[in-house]
Amino acid sequence: MAGTLEPHLEALRRELPAAGPAVLSVLLALLAVAITFLIWRFVQGRRSSRKAVLLLGLCDAGKTLLFARLLTGRYRDTQTSITDSSAVYRVSNDKSANVTLIDLPGHESLRLQFLERFKAAARAIVFVVDSVAFQREVKDVAEFLYQVLVDSTVLKNAPALLIACNKQDVTMAKSAKLIQQQLEKELNTLRVTRSAAPTSLDGSATGSPAQLGKKGKDFDFSQLPMKVEFVECSARGSKGEEGDADFEGLEKWLAKIA
Repeated sequence: MAGTLEPHLEALRRELPAAGPAVLSVLLALLAVAITFLIWRFVQGRRSSRKAVLLLGLCDAGKTLLFARLLTGRYRDTQTSITDSSAVYRVSNDKSANVTLIDLPGHESLRLQFLERFKAAARAIVFVVDSVAFQREVKDVAEFLYQVLVDSTVLKNAPALLIACNKQDVTMAKSAKLIQQQLEKELNTLRVTRSAAPTSLDGSATGSPAQLGKKGKDFDFSQLPMKVEFVECSARGSKGEEGDADFEGLEKWLAKIA
């Protein structure tokens, strides 16, 4: 095979200098386009193999009701989950586009265990926040979100992240803007304290192995490798059990990432 191609390669070598720099530039440009296309196909292939959208959050944030409403449109009474639930969610305006929604337990003793199981399959993450209880839970919310954001697999795959500010039907609910500001402040504090954490008795570091955001700058979500968006929503809806949920922003986001 090599012997057959050798005369043609030799002819190409002789012709290239004679062809001049213009032809060489065109060939180099075509080569660059081909390499870019191959890289794009590789990235798209990896992304298409990840079809899961993980619903994360603390207990009672409303993940399971959001999960049920998205799939059935109906209200149902829920209780604290101790295992995962999954189902295929089809985008309403494109029946061929779908993702697998996975509702993960929010209990402190379970949530990281289940995140470990499903994180590699995540195309996107919906982190659900209780907008009513947020002021008293902000440290716990930030702690869990921090653990998610510094996870090596999450950092590598950079799934799209939506912070869903739930329970907006309640008068005392905090706005998405305030929740974003408070989370950035708390995450910045966690980053500082974790980076300054002492080593344990066995010599291992007790702090997080990954750096959150940009060193030397106050943290904000734009510094992360994944795109982060905030939406206000209500799984219960303003009319309660008999009415519809209010999560148009969430549905649009799911359609975009599906």
